[in-house]
Amino acid sequence: MKDINENIESPLELKVSFDKLLKHYEILSQNEDEFIAAKARRVLKTADAFPVLRDGFSDTAILKEREKEIGIILQDSFSPVLTKNEIKTASVPFHNLIFNSSERFKSIIQTAGDDFELEIKNMPKDDKYIIACTIILSFCYGYQLNFKRPFYYEIPDANGIMQYYKILYNADFTEIIPSVGVPKITQEDVDELLDNFDNIDLWKKKFPPNSYTFKGFVISNIFNVTDDQSISNIKSSLIGEDKRKDEGFMEDFHEIFRSLLGLKDIKVGFSIYNEEEGTFERVYGAGMNSFLLNSLDNNDCANALCSKSYNVLLKDKQFYSISDVDKYYELSKGKVPQYKTLKDQHIKSAILAPIANEDGLMGILEIVSERPKVLNSINANKLIDVMPFIVSAVERSKKEEENLVEAIIQTECTSIHPSVHWRFEKEAKNFIKDQLNGKEPNFKKIAFENIYPLYGQIDIKGSSEARNAATQKDLTIQLESIKAIVQKAFTIEKLPIYEQFLYQIDNYLEGLNSRFQVDSEQQISAFIKQDIDPLLEHLKGVDALEEEVNSYFESIDSKVQVLYKHRKDYDETITLVNNEMASLLDKKQHEAQDMYPHYFERFKTDGVEHNMYIGEAITKEENFNPIYLYNLRLWQLQVMCEMENVFYLMQSDFPVKLDVASMILVFNQPLSISFRMDEKQFDVDGTYNARYEIVKKRVDKAYIKGTKERVTQKGKISIVYSQKQDEVEYLRYIKFLQSKKYVDDDVEIVELQDLQAVTGLKAIRVSVLYHKNKDDKAFYTYDDLMKEIKA
Repeated sequence: MKDINENIESPLELKVSFDKLLKHYEILSQNEDEFIAAKARRVLKTADAFPVLRDGFSDTAILKEREKEIGIILQDSFSPVLTKNEIKTASVPFHNLIFNSSERFKSIIQTAGDDFELEIKNMPKDDKYIIACTIILSFCYGYQLNFKRPFYYEIPDANGIMQYYKILYNADFTEIIPSVGVPKITQEDVDELLDNFDNIDLWKKKFPPNSYTFKGFVISNIFNVTDDQSISNIKSSLIGEDKRKDEGFMEDFHEIFRSLLGLKDIKVGFSIYNEEEGTFERVYGAGMNSFLLNSLDNNDCANALCSKSYNVLLKDKQFYSISDVDKYYELSKGKVPQYKTLKDQHIKSAILAPIANEDGLMGILEIVSERPKVLNSINANKLIDVMPFIVSAVERSKKEEENLVEAIIQTECTSIHPSVHWRFEKEAKNFIKDQLNGKEPNFKKIAFENIYPLYGQIDIKGSSEARNAATQKDLTIQLESIKAIVQKAFTIEKLPIYEQFLYQIDNYLEGLNSRFQVDSEQQISAFIKQDIDPLLEHLKGVDALEEEVNSYFESIDSKVQVLYKHRKDYDETITLVNNEMASLLDKKQHEAQDMYPHYFERFKTDGVEHNMYIGEAITKEENFNPIYLYNLRLWQLQVMCEMENVFYLMQSDFPVKLDVASMILVFNQPLSISFRMDEKQFDVDGTYNARYEIVKKRVDKAYIKGTKERVTQKGKISIVYSQKQDEVEYLRYIKFLQSKKYVDDDVEIVELQDLQAVTGLKAIRVSVLYHKNKDDKAFYTYDDLMKEIKA
């Protein structure tokens, strides 16, 4: 670099000059103290020989040529007596160019290494131009715009630990001179600039490049603020959100503590204190570790600490330090848990700091090193200033976790659908407002009027029969196993009670084959638990029966305490069907919400059913049109066809082969719904509207009028309705879906047998078209599909 203004765009043209400092010496040369006056005259004589030192220069070569003279001029500013103690430099602003410095500063830079590049931190590169403009406003026009930020250097020490040095500028020996013809800045200009910080073009217009001359130099007084900066960095680190997910968070945290304690090879860990369980628990997150727990997820406090450390940390809430782990491990003969845990991890010294507030202990901050004695009870006191920030962060983190847990419970258990969340939020705010104003808060009724309902279900056909069949098989196998053991026991020991048990078992087996009833399972289970289990425990002691009895108990499921094979297959099938159907419906729902917002809820029973409500009251915007209702009805019908297809594509993967039947209930009139606080769900309002709920609960079991045939059938979609206009509307949808090969041409319209308090229902039924597999381009009805699968 030949010129200090190279590659710098600034309103200031920089010139190094000692004119203002030399003017100070001119005054000192008249001092009554002859020693002071003589020294001042010596400095002036040195400068007078080289006028450029007063006039100013930007050529960096002059700094080298006149190094000796500059040193003489700056001798008082850089006192030889203090040079090894003070950290001080002479430079120009916005530049890393330093032309004079104290010995202490030179030593710090030398220690940092040959490849270290000095750079001012916290100096925003993009804002340097504007910073220069604010300096001009202050120097030349007296406008004090406070844009100053603390500047500092980050310089590693001999151990590679980062040290922080704050820079304080002394600008006593500088002046700023406007160039000829530069327009003077007015109050109006300043007012305009105040509202346009980011408008660099405006600043350049008011302060054109190189329109002012900076003449002089600045003295930087530099102070090591590593402790303060480390504490500040800890605060900043702990403020951030989602710290546990940040891969770099813990590594940065290690570095901050290394700087604070001045130790290179230390690591930081955390463990959470669970007061209810009396345990320490691991903190889960990227890079998070607990040296107190080692590889365990949790541990009883009494098993993790000895009684002394337990009292220090949990009761006294004081720091607990171990300066030499190996020494104390030997002294305790390896019986003290914390010494053994740390030694197993090759840790030689450690500080355990309680994270506690007035409510009690929340966790432990663990600082460890693989070197002995570097962590001890003395440097543990350096943590006193940082612990309040860690406590605050843990308090906030605990609250966030509680909120997250609550949110998960809300989502998974008592979810409020996003489409109506605004209404609950509004009432909650009113509730809080009343509370703060001293009124009796009351969560008002949440209701939506004039909205249209849509209901659908994909129901597992014959689920009760399948469950009963699975139960019969399991109970038969279990009773046969018991019978074989009791028969063998009877041959060994002719006890009448064995005969009585065999008689009961035969009765139960006959009942399972011929007259299985609702309470059969309960009766047999009670018989086995009360009579058979104690007997088998007794027979375990008979050598000839031990192997068979053990084999029997191995066949019993440990959770439900019965033979649970066919019922397990059935239950797993139901779970798989429900999860897959619900997952598909949820995924499709996101698409439907994008078309027009509406309320949606679904339930898993023996199949999946769903409710939807659409209308202006839910969206809170006045843009509802019946076209959105018709669109949602068509979408529902189409998705039900897709769900049928997905089910039969997966059917071969299920442990038990089951069928499904789909149904849609059409309700033509708008109704009102309200949220029932006791049941945490929406219900319809009004007597007339209650008819809709009655139909919903009973219609899938309804028969076609004059027959014993259920309205819902496997391989078909049934659309139940009561109004002629609904029939016309859905026949139109079916015709469209026929063109897209979703449904077959076998449309039938049937009347339904009257339900209690409900008459005049009809249904459109149509066969769904299926694919044999995902790549299959052919279309099949249900019967055709079953033939193809079996072929």
